[in-house]
Amino acid sequence: MADAPHNPQHLFSLKMRASAHLNGQECHISGAEKILPKEQLPDVARALVSRGLNHAKGDADFLNLKIEELAPEAILYLDAPPVTTIEVDTWQEGLREVERFLREEGIANIEGIMQRLQESYAMRGAMLLDIHTLERLEPDQARGVRATYMDCERTDSPPLSDVKNHFAEAIVLAAKVMNCPGVVGEICISDDPDYVTGYVASQKAGYRRITRMKPLGSEQGGRIFLFDTTLASPADAIRFLEKQPVIVRSVARPEAVARPEAVARPFGSVEAVTRPCGPAKEVARPYRSGENTYLSRFREKLANLRENKLFRTMRTIESAQASHVVSGGREMVLMASNSYLDLTAHPLMKQRCAEALEKYGFGAGGSRLTTGNTDLHETLERKIASFKGTEAAVLFNTGYTANTAIIAALADKESVVFSDELNHASIIDGCRLSRAKVVIYRHNDMADLEAKIRENPCANGLVVSDAVFSMDGDILQFPRFLDICEKHDLLSMIDEAHSTGVLGEHGHGIQEHFHESRYPDILMGTLSKAVGAEGGYAACSQLLADYLRNTARGFIFSTAMSPVTAQAALTGLELIEREPERVQQLHRNIACFCEALREGGLNVSSETPIIPIVIGDEGRALAVAQQLYEAGILIPAIRYPTVAKGSARLRVSLMATHTEEELHRAAALICQTIS
Repeated sequence: MADAPHNPQHLFSLKMRASAHLNGQECHISGAEKILPKEQLPDVARALVSRGLNHAKGDADFLNLKIEELAPEAILYLDAPPVTTIEVDTWQEGLREVERFLREEGIANIEGIMQRLQESYAMRGAMLLDIHTLERLEPDQARGVRATYMDCERTDSPPLSDVKNHFAEAIVLAAKVMNCPGVVGEICISDDPDYVTGYVASQKAGYRRITRMKPLGSEQGGRIFLFDTTLASPADAIRFLEKQPVIVRSVARPEAVARPEAVARPFGSVEAVTRPCGPAKEVARPYRSGENTYLSRFREKLANLRENKLFRTMRTIESAQASHVVSGGREMVLMASNSYLDLTAHPLMKQRCAEALEKYGFGAGGSRLTTGNTDLHETLERKIASFKGTEAAVLFNTGYTANTAIIAALADKESVVFSDELNHASIIDGCRLSRAKVVIYRHNDMADLEAKIRENPCANGLVVSDAVFSMDGDILQFPRFLDICEKHDLLSMIDEAHSTGVLGEHGHGIQEHFHESRYPDILMGTLSKAVGAEGGYAACSQLLADYLRNTARGFIFSTAMSPVTAQAALTGLELIEREPERVQQLHRNIACFCEALREGGLNVSSETPIIPIVIGDEGRALAVAQQLYEAGILIPAIRYPTVAKGSARLRVSLMATHTEEELHRAAALICQTIS
């Protein structure tokens, strides 16, 4: 307990709760609370709103802010508990540390408590658990008990970042709970998918921070308040947890925790923990001296990525993008490139780009709407429109920019966007930027799409889908997709990043593949894959082209693509039309490679050059990719969050210029390596 300040301020409680409605049920997304002086409320409220609307668990469709003035004499001031950190290598080991804590506290029926912990994962609040009978004592067992009206003491201006400070908020909660009448301990695991550190706490043990208590990416978080009914009544405890305002003093910064040279310090300070089992080993300090909590969070997230085999590094390619490249000083067969027709180093491509560089220089010098518009940009837009058979086209600097800008321009908070669950990240981010209501339908399931449209009637609706899905290589049911959009009078948008230059006998895309004469409202695509250049586009009506040039922020506020890049894209489209045999050879290579994989025992088929070979475990996928690399075949492992956790894979991408011999050798090595 700490003394109250001599001249208490008038303080306000600020609470934020964000949730989303999925399948008719409200799902908790994020929550936070602060106790602040009046003048700090506006800035902190904005930061908490940003946190609630931009969370790893998803997009909120309901957000509530509650502000209440607190009587100064009602606030209880507490000292922070002593903090120790227990480093563990796996989340299973972290749960064993919880069991050790329970044994030290003299609490029986550990197995039953650990089972109750799992049951708390679905709750918004905490479970109030009788340690003698394992009876749940919360009046509302679906909701649980919510500890509220609490914050740490501020010695300076509060951080206004919308990034959650897990460390400080957890210590504040633990301090309040361990001072609650009848509560003898607490177990807590965060439900944030990006945060795996949890804790146990009691008056005897203080606050024990356990570095891993669940797998990265898991939303399975829960909390139990361990309660002794011989010490207090449940009603008194619940009243304290839910109504008593608390400010916690001397909350430690995370960089101060678990220093090997630390010794025992008075209550409210930080001490080190020495684990009693296993040989001593040298452990790098988790945070550098003086690092703030914002940067500390990044360091911990990177450590979690490494532990879960999700940390990304880059392989260096020292030659032109082609079916054969130089990497690590030796020649490799590249079987993961999106340059499906192998045009990036075509002699005509290099010649035309050299001529454009001589004439225009490299940079555009301004946006298209100011000084960056050249005749090459306009010629390229006309060429795209001709290639796709539309009235007009609008250029963007990248495919990612195209998707985010187009969707955000076509939809707003009054709109509904219907999006395939496996759409590319750029589509997902475009939906978020639009602020529209987003309805996700099952992958390539046209019956589910139509059902979702009926369930979500709207005056302004957009349906968006990949044409070829980038991680699975399957193709949209395009005619049925158009039928549904026309029937319900909804705008339609197709992302042809992986179908232009790939689908159809001449590579014109998904319409040619299905022999479909109808057009979606937007044929979006990229120039960086089969075309062999860079950039994105929207091929559409003149009306929509004019609208996008005047409203799409990614177009208006971006410097125009280099004239040299525009010339490269022009040449790539010309080569696709002049050399249709490249597209046809690509199709033969797809059939050849899939057959070779099947002969090796893998049940694989694809109509596109994207051929996923799912391995599952992230570490195993990395090991297989490394073995292939050592054998001279470059196919990086694709892992979460690009694909679902536990579905790591080799994503093979074929080129028209791979030889039959190379395809058979690669297929045999893949089958041998993963068997």
